[in-house]
Amino acid sequence: MFKRIINDIDSVFARDPAARSRTEILLCYPGIHALIFHRASHGLWKCRLKLPARLLSTISRFITGIDIHPGATIGQRFFIDHGMGVVIGETATIGNDVTIYHDVTLGGSSPADDAKGSLRHPQIGNNVIIGAGAQLLGPIKVGDFARIGSNAVVFKDVEADTTMVGIPARAVVEKAAPDHHFEAYGTPKDEEADPVVALLEKLRNDVANLRMRVTELEAENADLADSAKKWENK
Repeated sequence: MFKRIINDIDSVFARDPAARSRTEILLCYPGIHALIFHRASHGLWKCRLKLPARLLSTISRFITGIDIHPGATIGQRFFIDHGMGVVIGETATIGNDVTIYHDVTLGGSSPADDAKGSLRHPQIGNNVIIGAGAQLLGPIKVGDFARIGSNAVVFKDVEADTTMVGIPARAVVEKAAPDHHFEAYGTPKDEEADPVVALLEKLRNDVANLRMRVTELEAENADLADSAKKWENK
């Protein structure tokens, strides 16, 4: 237990440039506090001490502002940056080296609508980054190294090495090779950050190319140019 907490603390250094020492992280980071509480409450939950587990998670929520159900399964080196408003549901599963930011919800679907057995909450893979305000709803699967942009709303499975942005979330145009570097808030900042903008830009370029081709054809054929002018006047 103690070794796992040390690993959780050390993982913060790799992802938060504001971290200065283990002592500072242990005393001042609510994400670490919530994780310590959760390790304890999850142990009680597995021992079928449901009420004490829920009481401990409630105390954690009161102190940290982070609501993690004791039934949730969380891997190693989990980092909740800032943390306020984070909600993680009972059947959620989180892999190793995952980073999430404040106001993230790993929410559940109604049991009556659950088509995947007892799971109601997202299943998060390894090395995933979930940006601030993102909402992941239902028993969806998020693949390894996926990036969920800030304020994205995700209802469907996310493939590995995919970046999702928008409401509802859409996949950003994928790069030729996966890029596994850490990206704060899981939000791309290049020219392809918004798939809708990228699509509109592609359409604009296609229309410009078509206009150029029509102009060339009209220059080669006078009858074609006269026909085009008739259509333009209608």
